[in-house]
Amino acid sequence: MDTNVAAHGTSTTLVGSRRRMPPEFNIFLVLLGIALVYEVLGWIFVGQSFLMNSQRLTIMILQVSVIGIIAVGVTQVIITGGIDLSSGSVVGMTAMISASVAQASTWPRALYPSLTDLPAIVPIGLGVGIGLVAGYINGQLIAKTKIPPFIATLGMMVSARGVSKWYTKGQPVSGLTDQFNFIGTGIWPVIVFLVVALIFHIALRYTRYGKFTYAIGANVQAARVSGINVEAHLIKVYAIAGMLAGLAGVVTAARAQTAQAGMGVMYELDAIAATVIGGTSLTGGVGRVTGTVIGTVILGVMTSGFTFLRVDAYYQEIVKGVIIVAAVVVDVYRQKGRKKT
Repeated sequence: MDTNVAAHGTSTTLVGSRRRMPPEFNIFLVLLGIALVYEVLGWIFVGQSFLMNSQRLTIMILQVSVIGIIAVGVTQVIITGGIDLSSGSVVGMTAMISASVAQASTWPRALYPSLTDLPAIVPIGLGVGIGLVAGYINGQLIAKTKIPPFIATLGMMVSARGVSKWYTKGQPVSGLTDQFNFIGTGIWPVIVFLVVALIFHIALRYTRYGKFTYAIGANVQAARVSGINVEAHLIKVYAIAGMLAGLAGVVTAARAQTAQAGMGVMYELDAIAATVIGGTSLTGGVGRVTGTVIGTVILGVMTSGFTFLRVDAYYQEIVKGVIIVAAVVVDVYRQKGRKKT
């Protein structure tokens, strides 16, 4: 009898531990699986190791850091049940504008000769601020006029891209100061990404801001009845998403040490892909920043792996699209499973 009770208790404990397993665990296993597949294929087709090349892994992490910064903001938007298609264009716009006030006095074609050699905090703050304003406009349109997020952010996507092209009539902005470029050198983009992820992981999980964000995504009417100012909170969420896109634009310009109007093209889709792959539900109310971080790394591993195997870039885009659709399909079935239970 005691043996049966002990066995039952042990099985209950095992089941309970499985239930307490964080949802990111399965996503992490997918990451490991993809990396191991590339490792095996690397030895078969290339004769090299994919994982044991530190330079390749460093470049991969640096490449996805900007997408990760954007994805942290997009995660919050999608948790509320919305979408943000403007982030890539905001990256291009803020990269151009911030770079224009980050030029050195030694550069002969400075856009604003009287505003050269400014402290790095000025162009960084300007880029982040403009991103914040763009996100605030998105939030106002969605919350006050009740325009669907898809349409509101699509409009901002087109407008911001137009601004980035108009600002210098399509000409690149170069001759940036070393002080400004510093934020894009070495592992600093990765540090910025991880700090941003940590801040908003804490905000979403342990603060009232996070509770309101999840509540709106789960059931907007219930959130409103419980006393949450839904409109004000949505504006805040979209403003933060815009701010992070602005920060990503600054980092992008600093990494490249120049700014071009075409920067950030398709970044919004990569950020959405990283968010969905990371377990955030497009129906709202479900998602974590930690999952988004893993989803971002998965995108980076896939891109780096395809390049490593010398797969044509066109095929890479096709596979990326298939994975996005597959992640959404998995999310749909996951939501149906939750409703049944």
